[in-house]
Amino acid sequence: MIAVIGAGAWGTALAQVFSRGGKPVSLWARDPALAQRIGRERRNPAYLPGIPLRGDIRVTDDLATALAGATVAILAVPTHGLRDVVTRCRPSLGPDAVVVSAAKGFEATTCLRMTEMLVEVVGKKEASRVAAMSGPNIAIEIARGLPAATVVAAGDPRTAALVRDTCNGTQLRFYSNDDVVGVEYGGALKNIVAIAAGICDGVGAGDNGKSALITRGLAEMARLGVRAGASPLTFAGLTGLGDCVVTCTSPHSRNRRLGEAIARGQTLSEVEAGMFQVAEGVNAARAARTLAERHDVEMPIVAEVCAVLFEEKPIGDAVADLMRRGARDELREFGIEPLRQVSERSTRAR
Repeated sequence: MIAVIGAGAWGTALAQVFSRGGKPVSLWARDPALAQRIGRERRNPAYLPGIPLRGDIRVTDDLATALAGATVAILAVPTHGLRDVVTRCRPSLGPDAVVVSAAKGFEATTCLRMTEMLVEVVGKKEASRVAAMSGPNIAIEIARGLPAATVVAAGDPRTAALVRDTCNGTQLRFYSNDDVVGVEYGGALKNIVAIAAGICDGVGAGDNGKSALITRGLAEMARLGVRAGASPLTFAGLTGLGDCVVTCTSPHSRNRRLGEAIARGQTLSEVEAGMFQVAEGVNAARAARTLAERHDVEMPIVAEVCAVLFEEKPIGDAVADLMRRGARDELREFGIEPLRQVSERSTRAR
């Protein structure tokens, strides 16, 4: 049994794809009225109104019912509500159930990764049963059954493999990874790059400018992630390159749309007031700025996004400041030797 906790667009899409793959699944909605309506109409009118839901998805507003018999509990709720939800889930979790965070971001008050926060709640003794899920996963496309892939990471490889094998299907393919830090940093930080990409779209920066922004944004993501303990290769995978590209380019991306609206002249408060769902990149930008200072990592794109969002810096000035930065080697910042030096060392060794 897979329990999906959270009946937003992402949680509903996951329940749909698991059910379509023949897996028993329950879906928990916080709002009793929404749970009843989903169960009655077999569609989620609030988040995925155009998607008919399968009849064998068990929908409930009771956490104990949703978690009964679950071997995998996927927490598909926004980062700001995750601590409260997992605290409420804890008494109903089975002794062997794996808890998976599907939220992409940092806890606003602590800058903790989601799995770090989950371990605080469920206890360090249960840390091996905590995992993170991330990847290029647009909810509406998953719900429609379009092909996609995602990655699940856990400190214990057996936990990641269990989630992978339990959830894997022909429409949503799961991969496993043991780099929890990299998977979570990739999923969180790409939302900031997506806001910047939306700003590029809004001001007409062009395809070259947006491509450069995405590429250098990935470099910043990897730079901070590696300093925090991640593998640089993780950022070339689904949770890094894959998720960043789709979030920076998809018309369904909330973070990209937020950036585009900012570029059209709206304030952050105006944009957020008009959004039905959370754009996680806003809180992630604040957290990333704090983490960059903590780890002494240079993140110029993050710094300029924060200046535009929170300090009302003119976008033209932000772009100009990025373009005026001093020249540097592209790969040296990752601790990678230039190819010439590698070749010279190899020649001397022979």
